[in-house]
Amino acid sequence: MERCGWAGPDEIYLKYHDTDWGVPEYDSRALWEKLVLDGFQAGLSWLTILKKRENFRSAFAGFQPDIIAEWGPVEVERLLADKGIIRHRGKIEATISNARVWQNLEARGGFDQFLWNYMGGIPLQNSWKTLEDVPAFTPLSTQISKDLKKEGFRFCGPTIVYAFMQAVGMVNDHLVTCHRHAEVAEIALAKTR
Repeated sequence: MERCGWAGPDEIYLKYHDTDWGVPEYDSRALWEKLVLDGFQAGLSWLTILKKRENFRSAFAGFQPDIIAEWGPVEVERLLADKGIIRHRGKIEATISNARVWQNLEARGGFDQFLWNYMGGIPLQNSWKTLEDVPAFTPLSTQISKDLKKEGFRFCGPTIVYAFMQAVGMVNDHLVTCHRHAEVAEIALAKTR
């Protein structure tokens, strides 16, 4: 079975590639969780985050933004002492402030709508043949990054945003030789019908 060249050999990586990555996500809270995790990944491998994902979920109250938005210095110190997550003060503090920004966007029509409006609600279906063809960022990820920062988000540069767009299926960046490319395209088509 052919997969994108970045997937593997770890079983957790293969499972993520085969079940999650690139599948369109429309749930506002789940989108926020994935953006937070992509922010934590900055400077690290995605495999590191995958291996700690359940620890992150536990430490960050299931990534419930309404809970996290109420946190302050006590929770920051608790998280900095948690060996099960990435202990980076800037990323932890950004997650708390980003939860407050999420609340504002949610109240104005939804974080999901804010993001998917860039796509007209329909995932972009790319046709990359090699990993070298896949960009690290695009003009659209740059624009979304700028707009997120304007709203107050942190740790959301163009490269992080593009990785996020790939993960949540705003773009289908499975290689055309990958068994998931056609499957993800069909899932996207079914969700937009």
